[in-house]
Amino acid sequence: MNPEDEHVVTSPDIIKVSAKSRSTAVAGAIAGVIREHRYAEVQAIGAGAVNQAVKALAIARGYLSRDEIDIVFTPFFTEVDIDGQERTAVRFAVEPR
Repeated sequence: MNPEDEHVVTSPDIIKVSAKSRSTAVAGAIAGVIREHRYAEVQAIGAGAVNQAVKALAIARGYLSRDEIDIVFTPFFTEVDIDGQERTAVRFAVEPR
């Protein structure tokens, strides 16, 4: 994996996305987690990160369609602590349709 990619799988079901993440790499991570666990969460903080996350989700749908898996995702807000500061993140719950 390229060190420039800042998406991180912190558990089997949370994928963190930054504005610098490559959407195709994130899409591959989403597809892998869905194939293995049938559920994933994608988290983004900031407009650029949310943009990359949404693009990755659309690309992941294409990757998973080859396996006849159709995914849906539901966005929600969550509070996260970053260096002692509380930030609002957008998180997407991802699951097969």
